[in-house]
Amino acid sequence: MAMTKRPAPAELAWRVLGLLNFYRLLVPLVLASLHFFTPDTTSIGWAFPRLFVITTAVYFAIAIAMILALKQRWPKLEHQAWLHIVVDVVTISLLLYSSGGVSSGLGMLLVIPVGAVSLLLRRAFVIAAIAALPLLVQQLLVHLTGLAAAADYTAAGVLGAILFVIALGALPLADRIRETEELVRQRDVDLANLAELSQYIVQHLRESILVVDVDDRIRLINESAAEILGDRRAIPGALLGEASPRLLYFLSTWRQEPNSPPPGPASFVAADGGRVIQPHFAPLGGANPGPVLVFLEDTSLLDESVRQTKLAALGRLSASIAHEIRNPVGAMSHAGQLLAESPNLGADEHRLTEIIRTNAERVSTIINNVMQLSRRDVTRPERLTLVDWLQDFRDEFCQTTQTSETAIDVAVEGGDIEIRVDPSHLHQVLWNLCENALKYAGNADSTRVVELRCGRMAGTGRPFLEVADRGPGIDRQSVDRIFEPFFTSSKGGTGLGLFIARELCQCNGALLVYEPRGGGGSVFRVIFSDPKRWQARAARA
Repeated sequence: MAMTKRPAPAELAWRVLGLLNFYRLLVPLVLASLHFFTPDTTSIGWAFPRLFVITTAVYFAIAIAMILALKQRWPKLEHQAWLHIVVDVVTISLLLYSSGGVSSGLGMLLVIPVGAVSLLLRRAFVIAAIAALPLLVQQLLVHLTGLAAAADYTAAGVLGAILFVIALGALPLADRIRETEELVRQRDVDLANLAELSQYIVQHLRESILVVDVDDRIRLINESAAEILGDRRAIPGALLGEASPRLLYFLSTWRQEPNSPPPGPASFVAADGGRVIQPHFAPLGGANPGPVLVFLEDTSLLDESVRQTKLAALGRLSASIAHEIRNPVGAMSHAGQLLAESPNLGADEHRLTEIIRTNAERVSTIINNVMQLSRRDVTRPERLTLVDWLQDFRDEFCQTTQTSETAIDVAVEGGDIEIRVDPSHLHQVLWNLCENALKYAGNADSTRVVELRCGRMAGTGRPFLEVADRGPGIDRQSVDRIFEPFFTSSKGGTGLGLFIARELCQCNGALLVYEPRGGGGSVFRVIFSDPKRWQARAARA
């Protein structure tokens, strides 16, 4: 990052020359009007009218030509300044001569050009001399022709002295202007360096941030945020809705009540399909509505830390369960079975033994799930053709659970799709999701209760597998907790099914996410890692 001082062009000096040329455009027009619309005996230019008219016309033409020179900025500033003062001195001296000398009062027209050019060039004596000498020469010529009195020499000398005073007085003002301009130029450099430094810091922050204006356009975004939203669309100046419609929805909801917590889970899947992102918003400035600073938090890092803590606790718990609970539960279950076989039991006693058996099986299921969770660290990934594997899975699932094949529909998008995953883990994940879908969507009117869809994510091309149903869905208050261990909203559930499913997915480099289905229902999506990335990673290793 270069932070060098670069001298800026003298914009102020060019503006001064532009104003001087505007003055040069007005003077001929005013003088010509005075010459033609006043009586001949008192008009300016009375001594040599033809010379006066030609001089004013040439003066105006030169002013027009200098407009182009100022726009092109050629020749350079110093040369143009000298050219301006020479033109003004020569033409105004001719106008004085044709009007009868300094008695006409036109000599005061030199004050503005002398003062303006003295501000730009540190040659006050030279500029004043260039203006005063032609003034005295024209006065001498007017006197020799008999058109002026000898007393006018005094007026010419006073006018020359005024020009020297103006030129010398412009020196400190010019120095002050140059110091101010240099200070402004240095401030501009400092501001540019600070802006560049801020941009560098923002771009290299680990946190993912972006700034969105009141029109929902991205004004600033760093590399990590662009990677989350997608490098192609998430660029400065782009509409946020084009880069991430979900994030725009969260932002619009937050703007309605910025001090209230979101009504539901404010999270979305990153563009690469492998991370869950939670946005945080902070207003910038005092305007309402105004620009908003958006922080994008990758929850996968925090979730991984929490997951490791939970797994460690579950591992210790599973060891205690295996030794302290399994044997007593097995004894109670066996005793209940023996008791149920007694011929002397009535209906009430059989109901009690059924309660013993059901709850013993439930406790055993919890123990098995926890033990399985603590032993699932080792994965054996294989390459699978997802479509063929899904067909075999549906046949097995329907036969085992005595479910009609019309209740499960398999939809494929994009032809053959290869994934790399542990088949046993995927089998367990999908079995759990399908059981839940049938359980909660079994009363749906449609014959297709559950849909299994597979394809590739738009943009990243990562394979995905969806389990969709038309059930009642999950209420907003429970969405954030459905993947927590031991959390369940139904009676008789263990609360470990979805937790184990997500853990198995993460163990295989995949991501399990939930989202409500349009029109009602739920969608659980497994986003697999791309097999091509596995190959590239293995090649580097």
